[in-house]
Amino acid sequence: MLNSELCQLLGIQYPILQGGMAWVATAELAAAVSNAGGLGLIGAGQMPPEVLRGEIQKVKKLTTKPFGVNIMLMSPFVKEVMQVVVDERVPVVTTGAGNPAEFIPALQEIGTKVIPVVASVALARRLERTGVDAIIAEGMESGGHIGEITTMALVPQVVDAIALPVIAAGGIGDARGVVAAFALGAKGVQIGTRFVASAECVAHPNYKQVILKAKDRSTVITGSTTGHPVRISENQLSRDFSELEKKGASIEEFDLLGVGRLKAAARDGDVRNGSVMMGQIAGMVTSIKPAAEILQEIVSEIPAIINKLTYQPK
Repeated sequence: MLNSELCQLLGIQYPILQGGMAWVATAELAAAVSNAGGLGLIGAGQMPPEVLRGEIQKVKKLTTKPFGVNIMLMSPFVKEVMQVVVDERVPVVTTGAGNPAEFIPALQEIGTKVIPVVASVALARRLERTGVDAIIAEGMESGGHIGEITTMALVPQVVDAIALPVIAAGGIGDARGVVAAFALGAKGVQIGTRFVASAECVAHPNYKQVILKAKDRSTVITGSTTGHPVRISENQLSRDFSELEKKGASIEEFDLLGVGRLKAAARDGDVRNGSVMMGQIAGMVTSIKPAAEILQEIVSEIPAIINKLTYQPK
């Protein structure tokens, strides 16, 4: 399990990717996860290209291991950001919110592995035909922008539909989730929220405290009526979104309310009116630890969990 084909594909020790979360997945966290044997990711979000270049160069100073960049294809800087990734010869690129097909030839020419995030079987099939190297199937349990299908239902259907390695994401925060993902046919997992509560993550302490205090029902889905649902912590912002939905507000009104709210929470610490994106596993997170300790804790517990699943007659 731990030496899956994904490890061979990406040149990593453990088949565990860190989520590429905007404003919180920076060079410090990415390097820490990569140094620990996983694949750390910089969350490009809407970073201007030169800011991203600085983060990439910082990672290179902090680790000699493979790392990646998550690129939101709806970013206004997407073409420039992709050029930075090519210039810097980033080993792995994950993508979201679109189809990376136009960028694949340039990325593969330099040996970059391209792994898009999908929320449906149809999109997984479509992107497989573009020549990507693997697929991240992300269920609605995850934090941030989500689809409509749970991880448990989505992952095995994507596995059955395509020939590429599938990485499970959404609702995975410990060794039990990793074992379950492999049982569903995944070759690796992506973990986001658990790594936000790490020592290296630059998220504001207030943001991390919201995760540590979370319960099983502490998250809500906002923006469902816009076609772009987002899972965040329940707070004043989520209630404001709910009020807009009740009165049938326009997409423009939703966009206006949401502008800058993730940065407000993640960097400025406004967890009342900011967007505290976190997954449903937040209720399982009870401590802040170094990323390496988090990863090793997960890896070390896997054999015991598998052993419990093996029938042992008395």
